[in-house]
Amino acid sequence: MRISSQLPRIDIVGLPEAAVRESSSRVRAAISTIGEKFPDRRITVNLAPAGLKKSGAGLDLPIAVGILAAAGAIEQAALDRCAFMAELALDGRLRPVRGTLALVIASRDDGCTSAFVAEENAAEASVAPGIAIHGAADLALVLAHLRGACAIEVRAAPEFLEQTRSSQRHALCLSDVRGQEGAKRALEVAAAGGHALMLCGPPGSGKTMLARRLPGLLPPLQIDEALDVTRIHGAARQLNAETPIVRERPFRAPHHSASAAGLLGGGNPTMPGEVSLAHRGVLFLDELPEFNRRSLESLREVLEGHSVRLARAGFSCVFPAHFQLIAAANPCPCGWYQSGVRDCRCDDATVARYQQRVSGPLLDRIDLHASVPAQAWRDLGQPSSGPTSAELRERVIRARALQHRRGVRSNAEIPDAELDRHVMATAEANALLGRAVDGFQLSARAARRVLRTARTIADLAEATRVEASAIAEALGNRTESRQPPAL
Repeated sequence: MRISSQLPRIDIVGLPEAAVRESSSRVRAAISTIGEKFPDRRITVNLAPAGLKKSGAGLDLPIAVGILAAAGAIEQAALDRCAFMAELALDGRLRPVRGTLALVIASRDDGCTSAFVAEENAAEASVAPGIAIHGAADLALVLAHLRGACAIEVRAAPEFLEQTRSSQRHALCLSDVRGQEGAKRALEVAAAGGHALMLCGPPGSGKTMLARRLPGLLPPLQIDEALDVTRIHGAARQLNAETPIVRERPFRAPHHSASAAGLLGGGNPTMPGEVSLAHRGVLFLDELPEFNRRSLESLREVLEGHSVRLARAGFSCVFPAHFQLIAAANPCPCGWYQSGVRDCRCDDATVARYQQRVSGPLLDRIDLHASVPAQAWRDLGQPSSGPTSAELRERVIRARALQHRRGVRSNAEIPDAELDRHVMATAEANALLGRAVDGFQLSARAARRVLRTARTIADLAEATRVEASAIAEALGNRTESRQPPAL
């Protein structure tokens, strides 16, 4: 910030976009409205680094404070290691901005110990550890605090663990689903190892019910994971004062008409897409073959790299996208192919075209493929005999603990180079897998995913080594690759 003895004017340099250039008018009006004298000289505002495009109205407050400090209205020492982020109204009120938590964490990492934000953003910003958050209603209150005339209280961080446990008690329970024991087992294995899951069955068989109960089986969010998720949802403007921090694993279920940009992110300003909003949670794609082919193929790299890189003219950005995929599909357009309930109205060519809407490489990246058959009414009328979500979650947490002790977050993330060391399969198990690869014509990627799934099955049984029975169960969930066996 520089004030020189020239004709009155405000110059903002450093690649500002329109909203930043217009801040000069908002800042001038806000400073004058609260009774402060605006410098009647030339003001040059330099936004460093000069080669990075600046966007958003969150720069209003720091520009206003910087002008007053350069004019001598505020002591420079009062600004030491302080960060400011808020939009200014013409009457001096502070307005909230999106992505406040991410801005606060970046400021803390840059050495700041205090941050001044709009009152509406204070709850979200207070989640960040290691930095004092001051929520203010207007510019006058911020100036009074900096001058020592009054003190803005530091916003206390919200309780995380107790409220997280309370939210888990209200999660959907797997015992609500009658029958479908095979699909429930596949859901347990998917939760224990972080594996992608495909559910296939006729309409009304319970695919969506099963999918919506997966978050209740997953381990609770840790504080570092919650911060990551909250930063993303804050950037997407999906937080409010009642939920300043995301305490539950996200569950995103975009409609099958979603575009590639809707799934991956984009727009102006750039916003995270569904895959990023599902970070550390579950992305549920219902009616998978109905999605646009381009949208589905865009997921292949995301499933491998756990991030989205958006390259646009003039800039690029990276959004995290480490989610657990669960998909559901009907076997044919009418939904009743080989269901045993109704006659299918689709001919063989129609069924083949429908199933080919999802490419083989994408299916290859889905570890578990479970069949969800139609249930007879007499079975639906019986009480559920399976375990509750709370009981299964305890088994999942124990299995995840074994994986953490081996040095991985989940078995689905075991690197290829360390697969043999982590899996520890017996000779009999390796021989069975070898015969299955030849008989079912599995790809090398599919074979490695079978090993990871088998490792999870062994962890649920608390077994040290992967036996042939675990390989057999894992192979039973590769139905998309099956051909007449030659074992």
